Amino acid sequence: MGVLCAFPEAMPSSNSRPPACLAPVAFFLALLVHLSLSSQVGDRRPLPVDRAPGLKEKTLILLDVSTKNPVRTVNENFLSLQLDPSIIHDGWLDFLSSKRLVTLARGLSPAFLRFGGKRTDFLQFQNLRNPAKSRGGPGPDYYLKNYEDDIVRSDVALDKQKGCKIAQHPDVMLELQREKAAQMHLVLLKEQFSNTYSNLILTARSLDKLYNFADCSGLHLIFALNALRRNPNNSWNSSSALSLLKYSASKKYNISWELGNEPNNYRTMHGRAVNGSQLGKDYIQLKSLLQPIRIYSRASLYGPNIGRPRKNVIALLDGFMKVAGSTVDAVTWQHCYIDGRVVKVMDFLKTRLLDTLSDQIRKIQKVVNTYTPGKKIWLEGVVTTSAGGTNNLSDSYAAGFLWLNTLGMLANQGIDVVIRHSFFDHGYNHLVDQNFNPLPDYWLSLLYKRLIGPKVLAVHVAGLQRKPRPGRVIRDKLRIYAHCTNHHNHNYVRGSITLFIINLHRSRKKIKLAGTLRDKLVHQYLLQPYGQEGLKSKSVQLNGQPLVMVDDGTLPELKPRPLRAGRTLVIPPVTMGFYVVKNVNALACRYR
Repeated sequence: MGVLCAFPEAMPSSNSRPPACLAPVAFFLALLVHLSLSSQVGDRRPLPVDRAPGLKEKTLILLDVSTKNPVRTVNENFLSLQLDPSIIHDGWLDFLSSKRLVTLARGLSPAFLRFGGKRTDFLQFQNLRNPAKSRGGPGPDYYLKNYEDDIVRSDVALDKQKGCKIAQHPDVMLELQREKAAQMHLVLLKEQFSNTYSNLILTARSLDKLYNFADCSGLHLIFALNALRRNPNNSWNSSSALSLLKYSASKKYNISWELGNEPNNYRTMHGRAVNGSQLGKDYIQLKSLLQPIRIYSRASLYGPNIGRPRKNVIALLDGFMKVAGSTVDAVTWQHCYIDGRVVKVMDFLKTRLLDTLSDQIRKIQKVVNTYTPGKKIWLEGVVTTSAGGTNNLSDSYAAGFLWLNTLGMLANQGIDVVIRHSFFDHGYNHLVDQNFNPLPDYWLSLLYKRLIGPKVLAVHVAGLQRKPRPGRVIRDKLRIYAHCTNHHNHNYVRGSITLFIINLHRSRKKIKLAGTLRDKLVHQYLLQPYGQEGLKSKSVQLNGQPLVMVDDGTLPELKPRPLRAGRTLVIPPVTMGFYVVKNVNALACRYR
């Protein structure tokens, strides 16, 4: 180390004071002597550091991961999808055979596809082939009259492996459909705000289209049956459901089942309340309907799909578990983070909001474990914002912080499956827009699917944790989760580990891999907004390259950025990314 000093041209006399620059030199030498003496007597206490006013301390974060045993193992279909029955109302169900939609859905397989939502309990099944043509149907359906079905014969391509029906729809059809959907979107919002819902007719052909989409996309269909059809004694009227079961069995459709959607809201939606005990009896009745049907005798059954666990909802769940807890294969509930009518972009960066889910998980687990310890729990129909979402916010890059943190938190706390509302739908909470273009949360989900395996690993961090205070939850703006790398990803050998990191700080953070992760090669997948909109952008870039579908309608290759072994990870401000630590040879990750 050198110390530079500028001397004046005229040297001072011998009795004058030494140059000013010798003072820091003397201090430096004294400090070296002090450190030398301290090391000899075993003094390892850190020296106090005087910081200049307004200077922020820069902390290097040390990160290690436990590699011997996973703390949790979630479902292979952990990240799953939902379609709302409103796609019957707005006409998009007829376009599920689109090649682009099927390609995008295949990218997120394997997964469950739940067909359910607000209009589940107003859905009526009719075994008719295509009644829309005979009665004209609502909206501009005239463009379908020249086609036997929504699939254009000249453009139909058959998937030789499955015999799937996949279509390329003419632009004029898509444009007319978007006009119809825009009109129906206003109708659907009016229904939602007024809590008055019109009935929906699901025909046999519509069910065929729905199943074709799920099967061709590698998704397992979960169908939520109407639970609001009631007999005078308030028991469930299963006549419509039985007709649907018989038809789907005749087609040998592999489907799992649910009954109803948010039963805690039935009084406001229909004027007739259903308590937990009655709902439990209804599920037992549904189980008895499934058992004589050979293809469904062992079909999975999920429920009761309650809403946010407030006091009355917990009471409903308690009554349900007491009667039918052993009947369902997993207990399900829903969660919404923000009121879509008042959301702002900075809301997505609030750590208090990110942590609201944790308390709900504990409430649900407490009730479930009281009656059926160890029963699987699913979060179904999770949305970032209510009321159909908010344009340029819930469909933007900013919403991804909530989504990625939800995935990390749920897996860490033992939730087996999370179902995203919605893959493709009306509103602005979806993964794919009405031009069949993937939105930021789609790319985030695709990266998660490609890189994250079901085994959850414990993370150990130094330099990050603050001293806890009684009664106060610590909400860190830097969130780090670790999993075994997806064993289906053949780019990485078994034993690799994938970290995903959320940095909500307005400054970059440096992370040094320690312990078992030290000096290992790392592949970085950094996701950032693309374009001038910043956090409100609907486009994203991966490692500096914009993500878009290829011209032929296929998904692009997700290329990592290799980092030198032992290099400190630098996490840019307000970003999220995945980091695959290669060749760790983690014992927890070497076997399924």
